Amino acid sequence: MAVSTNATLLANLVDPEVIGAMIQNKLTDAIKFAPLAKVDTTLVGQPGSTIKLPYYSYIGKAAITAEGQPITINQLTATTKQAQVVKYGNGVEITDEAVLSGFGDPIGESANQLILSIADAIDDDIVTSLADATAAAVTSTGTVTSDDIANALVKFGEDIDGEKVVIVSADDYANLRKDSTWVAGSDVGANTIIRGTVGMIHGCQVVVSNRATQGTAYIVKPGALAIFLKRDAIVESDRDIINKSTVITADQHCVVSLVDATKAIVLS
Repeated sequence: MAVSTNATLLANLVDPEVIGAMIQNKLTDAIKFAPLAKVDTTLVGQPGSTIKLPYYSYIGKAAITAEGQPITINQLTATTKQAQVVKYGNGVEITDEAVLSGFGDPIGESANQLILSIADAIDDDIVTSLADATAAAVTSTGTVTSDDIANALVKFGEDIDGEKVVIVSADDYANLRKDSTWVAGSDVGANTIIRGTVGMIHGCQVVVSNRATQGTAYIVKPGALAIFLKRDAIVESDRDIINKSTVITADQHCVVSLVDATKAIVLS
C-alpha cells in the first residue's frame, strides 16, 4: 500500500535547514559575552582562512600636569595581527524511536544543545583572548578585592568612564559582595550589559564565570572584542541505515579576537 501523502516521515521531522535557521538566529544570543564584542560579517563570502586585525596599543597612564603646563601628548598606535578562522562544531545522533515516539521534543532539544555547545566554545575563546590585553594589574593577595579593581581602573586613563564589565570567579564574587562599595544586582536594574549580572562595584557590572580563576579577573568595555563570522552556521544530517538513526551536525566558522586592547584590563 502506498504511503499516505499526509504521513509523518522522518525527513519532515529532521530538517537541517529549519534547524540551521534556528541555530543561526539564536547563536549570538546564546553567547554570554557577545555584548562585549562587535559581530562582524565582512568575512562572509571572502576567500582565505587567515585575516589581519587592527590592534590598538594603550597610550599609557595619565600624568599629573601642573597649572599652565602642556598636557603630554601620546600617539595612538595600531598594529595588525593575524588571526586564523576556526570551525566550532558538534553533533548528536538520534534513533528513529526517539524521534517518533520519544518523550518531549528530541529534535528541538538537539538544536538547543548544539546552540549551547557552540556558544560555550566561543565564550571560552572570548575570555582566553582577553589575556592579550596590554593593560594589566596585579592583585595584592591572590584574591580580587574592591581596592584591586579601583586601582586597576586608572589604567583606562581619561577613558575610565563608560560602561564596564568585570568578569570574576565565584570565589572572588563571594569576597566582593561583602565590600561596603558593593551595589546589589537588583539595584543595577535594566541597565545591565550582560545577562547574569550579579551586582556592581566601582562602576563595573560584575559577572561571575567559571572561566575566571580566583585572583584573576577581566575588566572589559563593550567593543573590546570582535566576532568575525566567516559564514552562517551550517547544519547537516545523515542516515545510519543499519542502526536506523540520524546524525545531525552543526558548525560555525568564525574568528574571536581582542581588537581594542585599550578597552580591557587583566587582573592577576
